[in-house]
Amino acid sequence: MGVKKLRPMTPGTRGRIAPDFADVTTATPEKSLLAPLKRSGGRNNSGKMTMRYLGGGHKRKLRIVDFKREKFDVPATVKTIEYDPSRSARVALLYYADGEKRYIIAPNGLQVGQTVVSGEGVAPEVGNALPLSKIPLGTIVHNVEFKPGKGAALARSAGSYVQLVAREGKYATLKLPSGEMRNILVTCMATIGSVGNAEHMNVRLGKAGRKRWLGRRPRVRGVVMNPVDHPMGGGEGKSSGGHPRSRNGLYAKGQKTRTPKKYSNRLIIGKKKK
Repeated sequence: MGVKKLRPMTPGTRGRIAPDFADVTTATPEKSLLAPLKRSGGRNNSGKMTMRYLGGGHKRKLRIVDFKREKFDVPATVKTIEYDPSRSARVALLYYADGEKRYIIAPNGLQVGQTVVSGEGVAPEVGNALPLSKIPLGTIVHNVEFKPGKGAALARSAGSYVQLVAREGKYATLKLPSGEMRNILVTCMATIGSVGNAEHMNVRLGKAGRKRWLGRRPRVRGVVMNPVDHPMGGGEGKSSGGHPRSRNGLYAKGQKTRTPKKYSNRLIIGKKKK
């Protein structure tokens, strides 16, 4: 996948950097793996807005993605690489040997016609899923589980990956892109390779309307609000008061946001890079 820089034919295309979708092989999703996606518009069950800046956008269908990869030792052929409107990564449609169809996150380098398989005794090749206990040290992986059998929760977005650096006892040590070193049970599953569509980070929307198509409404700075609406609101003219903070008064910059007593703190053995 790559990006293309558009010519400034209109104000909306001036500065726009768009994905070229060269890796997408079909525009028609698999109907049996679609589900309706209800939009909340940022409102809770009583209609009160609890999340600002959400709403509108194009109607979507949810692609049901297999994050568990629990069909062990059943080979599957990659039929298509598809666009998924609900995530930054591409999805790959697999046709299993027993006739079942499933979507997976498409790793970088996965090609149509390639065969992938999951299990303990499979080769550590791109797209194959193995327990961390069976993956060679130094391997780049994605779609890593936090708890065995729960499904992948780590390194699922476009271009993301983690590296398996060590194993000791029942834990494997992973190095995250943030520099954090973290222990995870060796019985957790991971998929070989990094997530595809790595150029997604270079995309520039070009105009406000394109952001509205994605369901994101305009974000308002706290400084321009009234004192009743935000701690940083009020003042005469463009004067802004105090330190940057959130609507409920918490400092916005430099403050640690992780819960000090989080259960998994003991599994983090190296902190993030400053």
